[in-house]
Amino acid sequence: MPWLKLLHIAALVIWCGSLLYLPALLSQALQLRTDSGFAQGTPPMPRFFYNSIATPAALVAIASGTLLFLIHGLLGGWLIFKLGAVVAMVAAHGCFGWLILRLEMGHYRWVKPANWAALCVALAGILSVLGLVLAKPLDWS
Repeated sequence: MPWLKLLHIAALVIWCGSLLYLPALLSQALQLRTDSGFAQGTPPMPRFFYNSIATPAALVAIASGTLLFLIHGLLGGWLIFKLGAVVAMVAAHGCFGWLILRLEMGHYRWVKPANWAALCVALAGILSVLGLVLAKPLDWS
């Protein structure tokens, strides 16, 4: 099923790109909010991007990866580590959603450091997945 692997890779590329772009959107929204003393509400772009692009890509990547695992019966030590890296990416994804909600509610305290921390977790997860997928042909067991 090469189409399923293609779907998985495409969704993963979109999700990883989203995880790298969301911190920039959040920083920009935070900057707009702190610069304008009278503007109400947060610009809708971070929420739109999160709900319309990042989350569907994450769900498709996880669902197609699960199907690949079940159909091909993949099992190995590398897979456990890869799933751990995916958990880190999911945690960063959830943190970005939480930060969007904080911005919308007007709570700006700790948003910037949490944004950087979530970016670091996302980057570690992305690089770990990439490294483990490229190392898989070395036949870990």
